[in-house]
Amino acid sequence: MYLVLGITGHIGGSAARHLLEQGKQVRAMVRDEAKAAAWSARGVELVKGEWQDPVALIKALEGVTGAYLMMPPTQAPSKDFREAKTVIASYQEALSKVLPPKLVVLSSMGSEKPDKLGAITATHLLEEALRNIATPVALVRAGSFYENLTYGLQTGQGGVLPVFWSPTERKIPAVATEDIGAEVSRLLTTEWTGRRVIELGSMVSPDEIAHQLGEVLGKEVTAQAIPRDAWAATLEGMGLPHGDTWAFEEMADSVNSGWIDFGVEDTERIEGTVTAKQFFLAAQKAHQQ
Repeated sequence: MYLVLGITGHIGGSAARHLLEQGKQVRAMVRDEAKAAAWSARGVELVKGEWQDPVALIKALEGVTGAYLMMPPTQAPSKDFREAKTVIASYQEALSKVLPPKLVVLSSMGSEKPDKLGAITATHLLEEALRNIATPVALVRAGSFYENLTYGLQTGQGGVLPVFWSPTERKIPAVATEDIGAEVSRLLTTEWTGRRVIELGSMVSPDEIAHQLGEVLGKEVTAQAIPRDAWAATLEGMGLPHGDTWAFEEMADSVNSGWIDFGVEDTERIEGTVTAKQFFLAAQKAHQQ
C-alpha cells in the first residue's frame, strides 16, 4: 500500500495512475471524497482529512510501504509562510508517530537556498524539516512546470508566448507533471536507502518552448519577456490577489538571475521525457474533448 497526497492534482494523479498500472494498492487522503470518487472507483482507498490535521495523517500513514508528500499549492502565501509551517508541523507530528519505510517528497529547484526564493520557500522549509528524519527520503526538486504555460495555446494564436523568464534565449529547468508523477512512482516502488536529492527536468529556453508551441499550432510563435514593471498587473490578471504577487515575483527574479537553477552539488539529475511539444499537443487534445 502506497500513500499518495494530492491525488486530485496533476502530480498526485499521475503518480497514483502509474502505481495502479503496476498493480499496486494506493491510498489517498482527501478533503472532499466526492471529488475523488473516480479514484475510489479504481480501487484507491480514500481517507478523509486535511493535511493540517496530524491525526488524519497518522491514519493515512499507518501500514504503508511508502508515502508521497508535497506542499499544498498556495498562490499568495503569507510573508511568514505560516500556511506552509502549519502543514510541516502536521507532517512532523504524524511522522513522529508513524514513520513509513520510505518517503518521496516533491520539492523544487532552488530549495537548497536559504533566501530569495519567494514561493519556493515552502519547499525549502519542508526539506529542512525532514533533514534528519530516520527513514529513507527522496527529495524530487522539479523544474518549472510546463503546465504553467498552458495559456500559450491561446496567446500563441496571436504568435506570442508571454513569459516571465528573461532573457528568452537562456535555458531554464522545465518539466511536465506527468514526468514527475512517473518518477515518484518509480521511487516508491524501487529499493534504495539514505537521503537522495533529484533534479528532475530538462534545460530548455522560452524561445525553444515557443518554437515547439508554434509547431503544435501550425504558426510561428515567439517568446516575449513580460516587462518587469508589468509583472504585478499581469499576475493579477491571471488571478493572483491584488497587491499580493510578491512571492511569484521574488521567485521569478531569482530564476532570471540564476540564483535558482539546476546543477547543485551532490544531486542526481534525471532528464524529463515529455517535450514541450508533446505537452502542448496533449493539452490541446484535452481542451478539445
